[in-house]
Amino acid sequence: MFICSKCKKEYAGYPKVCPECRCELDGAHRVRSERAECAPLADLLSKYDTLIAFDTETTGLDFKGDRVIELSVVLFSQRGGVAERELDLLIKLPEGEKIPPEIVKLTGITDEMLLRDGVDESEAVREFLSLFRGNRHLLVAHNAQFDMNFLYRMLARHGAAGILCDCDMLDTLTVYKDRREYPHRLENAIDAYKLTGKVKNSHRAIDDTLALFEVMKAMDAERPDLGSYINLFGYNPKYGVSGAKIGSVKYVPQPYNSRLPLYYKVEE
Repeated sequence: MFICSKCKKEYAGYPKVCPECRCELDGAHRVRSERAECAPLADLLSKYDTLIAFDTETTGLDFKGDRVIELSVVLFSQRGGVAERELDLLIKLPEGEKIPPEIVKLTGITDEMLLRDGVDESEAVREFLSLFRGNRHLLVAHNAQFDMNFLYRMLARHGAAGILCDCDMLDTLTVYKDRREYPHRLENAIDAYKLTGKVKNSHRAIDDTLALFEVMKAMDAERPDLGSYINLFGYNPKYGVSGAKIGSVKYVPQPYNSRLPLYYKVEE
């Protein structure tokens, strides 16, 4: 539940205007009710049986030809403030394929690490699927369009992409573009929310996923509208949508430094 800070009317959900005084319920006028659950991410956690943040490291930018070499997942606890389960998997490449030198330099992941510590892609898929429970699922990533394309392709190779049809999706990059001026990388969000001493930003998937977990909590505390971004991805109008479009997602042009939240544009 939330309260309009102007007329003190309590309401549920994310209406555009206050049901009582009709003022716009932007970040300035939408505040949490004292009677509401104050745990981090309580609103999202109440709606989903499985809430997963994830990140990938890949051999390149082409989801059709490149491969995931690290998959990191954090399963959110219903308590909201802790990670219930963490999964970090290095994934072996097909025989004969090597990690490009620029990716080794960026991520620190080497061919030797994959051979020593990596699992087969089929095992990574099984581990990922084991996290899902119930019927309502939310996947969260920063620049989710990129990671979802790679995740879908990996799952599809093993006949498991159908799980994504039952998932809602949240892109924290889209949210962050509505909150702060350019640049909008995860490391910028870490700085903006003063999380530098609390998390790592190492270009390794597990560190980035744990950082995303904290960024999400900070975003939720700052403005309780994360639910309005479910299945809503912004894209740079100059370049268009990169990769394959996701059928359940609404794509909306999102210029830098927009004055209105993106979900207002959908309602117009």
